[in-house]
Amino acid sequence: MSFPGQIKIPATYMRGGTSKGVFFNLRDLPENCQVAGSARDNLLLRVIGSPDPYGKQTDGMGGATSSTSKTVILAKADSSDHDVDYLFGQVAIDKAFVDWSGNCGNLTAAVGAFAIYAGLVDKSNIPENGICTVRIWQKNIGKTIVSHVPITNGQVQETGDFELDGVTFPAAEVPVEFIAPVDPSEAMFPTGNIIDELEVPGIGVLQATMINAGIPTIFINAEEIGYTGTELQDDINNNEHKLADFEKIRAYGALKMGLITTIDEAQNRQHTPKVAFVGKPLSYIASSGKQIAANEIDLNVRALSMGKLHHAMMGTAAVAIGAAAAIPGTIVNLAAGGGDRENVNFGHPSGMLKVGASASYTDGSWFIEKATMSRSARILMEGWVRVPSDSF
Repeated sequence: MSFPGQIKIPATYMRGGTSKGVFFNLRDLPENCQVAGSARDNLLLRVIGSPDPYGKQTDGMGGATSSTSKTVILAKADSSDHDVDYLFGQVAIDKAFVDWSGNCGNLTAAVGAFAIYAGLVDKSNIPENGICTVRIWQKNIGKTIVSHVPITNGQVQETGDFELDGVTFPAAEVPVEFIAPVDPSEAMFPTGNIIDELEVPGIGVLQATMINAGIPTIFINAEEIGYTGTELQDDINNNEHKLADFEKIRAYGALKMGLITTIDEAQNRQHTPKVAFVGKPLSYIASSGKQIAANEIDLNVRALSMGKLHHAMMGTAAVAIGAAAAIPGTIVNLAAGGGDRENVNFGHPSGMLKVGASASYTDGSWFIEKATMSRSARILMEGWVRVPSDSF
């Protein structure tokens, strides 16, 4: 009996922010995987090791968490005002599903560096020493992101002393700007309200800010659902009933935001929207053992990704936090003390993160010019991934 052989595909395994993913140059993929469709999805599923009923992704590159079950495909930009086109695929762990509905803000920090390594950035734009500004077109959401990549002796500088809570070792700082995360033609608040009453069967009526900035996100008050906002992963992720409640909140929020037309559609849209709960600044001990003092932060935020409480904070959700904090009267803004704000320092399970956003109110609508934060990135391994030739 004969079995198909394996093929090898050039790939790079990178950390970006508090996430890890497998990065591909579009032109290196098999021809039938260079376009959207089942072949591409099946290839990425096999690379990551999904679906895995054991939930471990042992037979693939995935790390069995939402933060490590990620893929990125980059190509030379189609437009002259960008350097690179960036496509993100969130791979489900236990289902045969790749979600293309949103961006990964953490891995965005690695996109500029990979684009430079892969020769996708014009050499004339790369200084011998200094900062290389990489203009990224995020294809999933149709937005511009600007990454400021440090360069030393003509090469990407990956090491440094910038510390990012949720990442063990320091690295070089990579400032990232999310330009106009909400297009003026789009509704930042899909319902038209800064705060809505969200009715969730079996849970009740919750006050919620539902915002589309960075990634569609539903913010609720921690105290309304029996929490303080200082919870860590084990406080949530080991309880199936708590997780089911959050998924129900997410599904009914998605329906109210107009992202789905029936509740059942939520299971096929796992990556978006996110659901997060916020609380006033309280002291707590982060998952690393680090003491976070109430006077060091403006508020606490905990967010769920792919059905589990995130170990730190998703980059795109941080954009949503910054945008919501900058708009007076939102759930996030009020938790931070209210008023006008250009940035907030918030606590998350692994520590703290500062995010900034500039907001303006024009012609009856709120507009975010840009949101900013700093992350770091590093190549972990480069070479080839191998998959059975009949995988796709």
